[in-house]
Amino acid sequence: MSIKCEIVSQDRKVWEGEADMVVVPGKSGEMGILENHAPLLSTLRPGYIKVVHGKDEEIFTVTGGVVEVLPDKVTILADASERVDEIDIKRAEEARKRAEELLKQTPPSTAEHLAAQAALMRAKLRLEAVQRFRRGKRHPQVQSGTSEESGE
Repeated sequence: MSIKCEIVSQDRKVWEGEADMVVVPGKSGEMGILENHAPLLSTLRPGYIKVVHGKDEEIFTVTGGVVEVLPDKVTILADASERVDEIDIKRAEEARKRAEELLKQTPPSTAEHLAAQAALMRAKLRLEAVQRFRRGKRHPQVQSGTSEESGE
């Protein structure tokens, strides 16, 4: 038994296919979705989407968005999302450093400061995802201790 799943971000279709189970970070906690799930609509918090199909698992980051669940389909409309295996560690680390510098330079409660906070959260989420989910690969340049700020 499987359910169709589609993950779409603002600029691209991130993933589409059949899944045995989809786990998403809902605002009230993680939700596991199987075929014939009751219809629902929920917002998503920053975290990870897990798509299980057969013996395989695919992990994606998500910075927020909404999920629509129908008995035969899960549609995730993400603010931003990417497959963990596609994360460019160097780029994520550079984004983290830029955001930290901007936070030091901008007054609190300004649009620039809020944008820097969001960029820092995204960068830390991406770096934590690499550390937690890339199997068999060591990434010593990824700093640990990012889970608090990413909401996980």
